[in-house]
Amino acid sequence: MGEHEGWVVQQPPSGLLPNGLLPNEAASVIRVLDSERWMKAEERTAELIACIQPNAPSEGRRIAVADYVQRLISKCFPCQVFTFGSVPLKTYLPDGDIDLTAFSKNQSLKDTWAHQVRDMLENEEKNENAEFRVKEVQYIQAEVKIIKCLVENIVVDISFNQLGGLCTLCFLEEVDRLIDLNHLFKRSIILIKAWCYYESRILGAHHGLISTYALETLVLYIFHVFNKSFSGPLEVLYRFLEFFSKFDWENFCVSLWGPVPISSLPDITAEPPRKDGGELLLSKYFLDACSSRYAACQENQGQPFVSKHFNVIDPLRINNNLGRSVSKGSLHL
Repeated sequence: MGEHEGWVVQQPPSGLLPNGLLPNEAASVIRVLDSERWMKAEERTAELIACIQPNAPSEGRRIAVADYVQRLISKCFPCQVFTFGSVPLKTYLPDGDIDLTAFSKNQSLKDTWAHQVRDMLENEEKNENAEFRVKEVQYIQAEVKIIKCLVENIVVDISFNQLGGLCTLCFLEEVDRLIDLNHLFKRSIILIKAWCYYESRILGAHHGLISTYALETLVLYIFHVFNKSFSGPLEVLYRFLEFFSKFDWENFCVSLWGPVPISSLPDITAEPPRKDGGELLLSKYFLDACSSRYAACQENQGQPFVSKHFNVIDPLRINNNLGRSVSKGSLHL
């Protein structure tokens, strides 16, 4: 973060002692900030967030596009189509996409749905009287098959029977209500996503970068360890950068239960998030209850956790590495 003169107060650090950091790096992570200066900076940051956060026109536009694509998909086969991700969570950036997933009881569609939806969208692309402009239709045969297209210059990603996305949405909404403070969690996600996307260029799973869900989990980890003791989203960003730039990525995975030694894998045995035994934001009961409540999304539970260059354990599915998309060359944190 560079020089901090004037922004920190010269007094002993708080009793907080995070776990999983590189040796002798805790002091910078837990330094006490000058509250008066930071509150002024938070006021300016609030003005910035107001410029990039969802607003009524952008929400209306995305709702209309989502409804349009939902109707097109429903013409292909009997199904229900839901939005998930940053649009219903209301944490999308101005350039944010729309995530849709179609559900059908007809399991035989899992092999044909993508071709049907792609054909429908390509026909709509040629339709001069279409309700919205559709272009750049792509079929991406990744781990999760996706149809990607542009509708009114908004990226739309379509998947099939992806219950996990809806479970994640419910979990993050539940966390936001728990933290409260005028949606501090969501406002912090917007600011940190903006920094990661526009400033550092480290957000984007399709490009070997960090996925949005991995980033949201890292932001939640900061709230969890510091127990929402923030003056505002700017301080969350500051703590985020200080903490994860000092985190020992070579030896630990990030988990809401605490840092997990990579040497212990495939056994997921977490160390305490804090060495000082201080109170955490999320209780073990809360985390276990969420894992149980959203167990419907926990496919492939028998598979072991596979470590990569950047390891973040899914709070709802502990064998799922949210950092698996990050290549070694793009690991900048």
